[in-house]
Amino acid sequence: MRIGEVADKAGVSVRALRYYEEQDLLQAWRSPGGQRHYPDTAVGRVRLIQQLYAAGLPSRVVRQVLPCVDTGEAPPALLGQLTAERVRIEQRITDLLAVRDRLDDVIAITRDPDSDCSHMR
Repeated sequence: MRIGEVADKAGVSVRALRYYEEQDLLQAWRSPGGQRHYPDTAVGRVRLIQQLYAAGLPSRVVRQVLPCVDTGEAPPALLGQLTAERVRIEQRITDLLAVRDRLDDVIAITRDPDSDCSHMR
């Protein structure tokens, strides 16, 4: 698959794919004309990379995680690091849910100023 096709199907920019290659997160081979070609699995791999980045993992950790996804095995040190990341993400989720609830309260009082929103204080 060529770079533009992978980018379109994965919903990322061509630049992002080049960056993933630079970070050793994604592999491509070159045609005799120098064009990049990716395996059929590249779209799924790119989506996984995007999810890992969205979770806040840096490139160096993503680089460590990808082989574990392929093999189903992870070294104990990486498991500890990933467990700590999971705890951090859980806290972010809790914090975001609290913010969402506060926003719901603000929306409710804005729509109905006469309602009792004493629980917001």
